[in-house]
Amino acid sequence: MIDEALFEKICRRIDSYRQDMIDLQTALTAIPAVGPANGGDGETPKGAFLEKRLMEMGFTDFRHFDAPDSQVSSGFRPNFFTALAGQNPARRVWIITHLDIVPPGEIKLWSADPYKAYVKDNRVYGRGTEDNQQDMVASIFAAKAFLDEGLVPSSTIGLFFVADEETSGDKGLYYVLDLPEKVFRDDDLIVVPDSGNADGTLIEVAEKSILWLGFTTTGRQCHGSKPQLGINAFEAASYLVTKLTKLRKEFDASDPLFDPPESTFEPTKKEANVGNINTIPGEDVFYMDCRILPHYDLDDVLAKIRKIVRKVEKKFNVSIDISQHQTVQSLSPTPVDAPVVAALQEAIEKVYKVRAYPGGVGAGTVAGYLRRYGYRAAVWSKTEMNAHQPDENCLIDNMLGNAKVFARLFLRP
Repeated sequence: MIDEALFEKICRRIDSYRQDMIDLQTALTAIPAVGPANGGDGETPKGAFLEKRLMEMGFTDFRHFDAPDSQVSSGFRPNFFTALAGQNPARRVWIITHLDIVPPGEIKLWSADPYKAYVKDNRVYGRGTEDNQQDMVASIFAAKAFLDEGLVPSSTIGLFFVADEETSGDKGLYYVLDLPEKVFRDDDLIVVPDSGNADGTLIEVAEKSILWLGFTTTGRQCHGSKPQLGINAFEAASYLVTKLTKLRKEFDASDPLFDPPESTFEPTKKEANVGNINTIPGEDVFYMDCRILPHYDLDDVLAKIRKIVRKVEKKFNVSIDISQHQTVQSLSPTPVDAPVVAALQEAIEKVYKVRAYPGGVGAGTVAGYLRRYGYRAAVWSKTEMNAHQPDENCLIDNMLGNAKVFARLFLRP
């Protein structure tokens, strides 16, 4: 049983951290941590700052698993954890958050500089404040409460900070999991606070498979008044888009565990072709984001896509190259009765007075990587779902409340 008086003491300490949490959010937001695939220089400055700040807070036990990367100026991508020993060293609770963020996108859509955090209406605004700094900060101060109260947690606390979550993960948790050293144990409670819903009732135990594809259509450029002299790559690509969206009918199974319950095939990014109106483009490039129910084999999906592409090539006399930017085949979900799910349900009900339920999502998190290696990870956060949007923000009350949920996990005997 959890000592309720001790938990209340920890909660009061967490409440006292309100301004400290805002200050850390502000400092982290000011250090952009965009991966090279998104045009940035990685997470090294942010990771170094965070480790220094953790040391100042009193954390002393650190382990690094940095991934070499010649694409960034530091030469590596930081992956590290800090730990607090518990009364029972055989029990470990991990909170895994990611250091990297996505670029701000269209700056004109922001109300202020995305890298200068500010507080308004009980929210902290800025790029990264919700994804993933809300729960990074919450987990840090949940653990700090034990340090400041002079208490030893029931379970050993592990706070893991990883790189490269927003793109491939190859330099982040995938890199860590592929190392010869086995960092995690099968009976560890592993929580990834990187998705959820506004009332905190969703515990994510399953993710759809991810397929990010690029399509480069090559025709022949010519003057807009003489289309017979060229082959319009834009027209062929547009036709291809309409054909690819029919994949929704081809792979039309439904699973109520997920929201939405079906597979999705969405055309997203479109690159510029010609710069003027009176030229027929000889090349056109677009991308698709596909989130596919786990029971479908991605090889089967790709085979169907290639079949569609061949027909479009023949119809328009173009060539079409398919590039794979992310391919993640989801495996078995975390069982709905796994210990981490039960522990989260109890903690969420105690803090937020709601009953959480296990479910599936289309978004990808590092929990998907963990499940591929057999670890029963769960994803949970009480979040407003502002990630990747202009004026991204997090509720300050969510930082405080989520910290209390994490603290209760740390108190489990």
